[in-house]
Amino acid sequence: QVQLAESGGGSVQAGGSLTLSCTASGHIDRSYRMGWFRQVIGEAREGIASIGGDGTTAYADSVKGRFQISKDNAENTLYLRMNNLKPEDTTMYLCAATTAPGWYPSLSPTAYNAWGQGTRVTVST
Repeated sequence: QVQLAESGGGSVQAGGSLTLSCTASGHIDRSYRMGWFRQVIGEAREGIASIGGDGTTAYADSVKGRFQISKDNAENTLYLRMNNLKPEDTTMYLCAATTAPGWYPSLSPTAYNAWGQGTRVTVST
């Protein structure tokens, strides 16, 4: 069974940067799709970045050009580098994985079956 644990959230001023990490325990194959989502309480999860098993990436328009997803297969760790943060980026961030080969990225939450608990990001003006 795969377990995911996020870290790296915190408070930052607008225009600043943060890097989130998601460490996976259990069997994570390099072919598995992984992604980052964010969720406001009471709203649906928003897919913001995904990396497929073939290394291709996809981003939501809201973060394109500011956020970068990457994966260290040897360390079973997924990263999200967030630059030029805006107050509207304030929310809970969760990582997710598809525990089966997922060669292409996906921003749909239905494409994932393992989720972390989340880490909170607060961006102030």
